[in-house]
Amino acid sequence: MTFPLIDIAIKGSSRDSLTKQLYDQLRAIILSGTVASGTRLPSSRDLSEQLGLSRNTVMTAYEQLVAEAYLESRVGAGTFVVQDLPDAFLRTQHQPSSDPQPATKRPRKSRRKLSERGNILASASFGLRDHFKRPRAFQTGLPDIHSFPSKLWAQMTSRRYRDHVDNLLQSPAPAGYIPLREEIVNYLSTTRGVRCTPEQVIIVNGSQQALDLAARILLNVGDEACVEDPGYLGTLAAIRGSGAVALPIPINEEGFDVDTARKRAPYAKLISVTPSRQYPLGITMSLVRRLELLNWASEIDAWILEDDYDSEYRYKGLPLAALQGLDNEGRVIYIGTFSKLMFPSLRLGYMVVPLEFVESFTAAHAVTDRGSSWLHQSVMAEFIAEGHFTRHIRKMRTLYAQRQAALVNAAERHLDGILDVQPEDAGMHVIGRLPERWDDVLASELVAKAGIEAEPLSRSAIESTHHQGLLLGYTGVTEPEIEEAARTMAQALRKLRES
Repeated sequence: MTFPLIDIAIKGSSRDSLTKQLYDQLRAIILSGTVASGTRLPSSRDLSEQLGLSRNTVMTAYEQLVAEAYLESRVGAGTFVVQDLPDAFLRTQHQPSSDPQPATKRPRKSRRKLSERGNILASASFGLRDHFKRPRAFQTGLPDIHSFPSKLWAQMTSRRYRDHVDNLLQSPAPAGYIPLREEIVNYLSTTRGVRCTPEQVIIVNGSQQALDLAARILLNVGDEACVEDPGYLGTLAAIRGSGAVALPIPINEEGFDVDTARKRAPYAKLISVTPSRQYPLGITMSLVRRLELLNWASEIDAWILEDDYDSEYRYKGLPLAALQGLDNEGRVIYIGTFSKLMFPSLRLGYMVVPLEFVESFTAAHAVTDRGSSWLHQSVMAEFIAEGHFTRHIRKMRTLYAQRQAALVNAAERHLDGILDVQPEDAGMHVIGRLPERWDDVLASELVAKAGIEAEPLSRSAIESTHHQGLLLGYTGVTEPEIEEAARTMAQALRKLRES
């Protein structure tokens, strides 16, 4: 059988080099099965003359195909298609990337599928948005990056890299940079009442990784885990992604409803809560409820995940002590993040785990992620040690309190009778309550068309249907932007009232 040179078309206008075009097309012919194993190819001289290419181009393509075992070179005989290409593989149709040809047959539908866990994870689109666009009203969880001391951070980063470059280029330790872990312990003990040692702190790439890691380490497939309803969708995705069953527990005026949890989940292995400021309702779990939760977890021998996502931003009084500080049995795994406090792309968070399980958590972390950026960790440690972090939080607390007040006032002026916005003592968002029987999903879609992002409260619910409203984040936008956005929202939502 002769080699079908008529199928080869080299184009000077292609983005691919001549060598790559020739390589791709020879490879495609071999894989298509149109030539038999053992077929002899033209000599490099003959092929270069027939195609108008340099001999060096042909020889280079041949050599690459020989190296990849598509061709074999026999001394004194020439170059041949190898003898042992599997028939099933040859029936697969491959086309050259530089000059794709139309398929003569419709490719059969693949029977390959994602795993059940893969489908769950792939469907969790709660965190997907175009992060390269400018933040707009009223996205939640976004800090004001323009107020961050970026010049200072850049100077510290440059100095750190210059003075410690050899260490920074090494592979990071899975548990994290020790000086940063020490600074986190000092910070948590004084501001959050967390009791721990540096050995108990594991640095992760944001709180979402901590939630995912904890769920996969602590839960078996089919185990039951309690989640708040409404609650943070990232927690729900992590628990379901581990193969566990998420049981929704309602929130009342004191927080997580332990009485309902006792009845619904008597065999729960994990309980996930946001006690300092429940997401998204903003309720603070009372001391009585915290003790009740700890006692119940002890009775059923369950773990507690405490997600402390934005407790630093409390506008009346001091930040509340963490649930972890009340835990005397080592049941609470405390999770915190710097990303919401500094800037989103920092991707630094941490988890505090019981001392007896530090080695297990660290080993599991090493399997999925060898560790966060050594440079960012070291700069963050210095940023805290020199007092910049505390000053930044204090500055942002004042700024965010002003922005929340601006949002409440703007809502009174422009959204009266449409959206009820009440002030909160803490946090980075407030809830705009809609009139009875209004659809918050439809309301969210209407304001989105006007360029406003306001997530529907009902989207955070699993079973509860009585929560209707819009989540309004105010920390990432200025007061003039808040005023303009409130006016725009009013115009958009009037259409809903008139319909």
